[in-house]
Amino acid sequence: MMSFTMYSTPWCGYCHRLKSQLDREGIAFDVVDIEQDPTAAQIVESVNNGNQTVPTLVFADGTAQTNPSLVQVKDKLAALAG
Repeated sequence: MMSFTMYSTPWCGYCHRLKSQLDREGIAFDVVDIEQDPTAAQIVESVNNGNQTVPTLVFADGTAQTNPSLVQVKDKLAALAG
């Protein structure tokens, strides 16, 4: 299965909710705290018009989703799996 990175912050409620949903579905992903990693913050800004909007997910194909629903993430992973 394709993996992805979730850019997050410890205080982001939307991030916690999506992480819980993904965990329940058994979907593997990496988490990067943009407050601890300036490079990660720059990645998030680059796909969100300069904003540090989280959760931002970046997939293996280089595409990104900002604050996606569980269904959007599952659809993207299915498309990548082809």
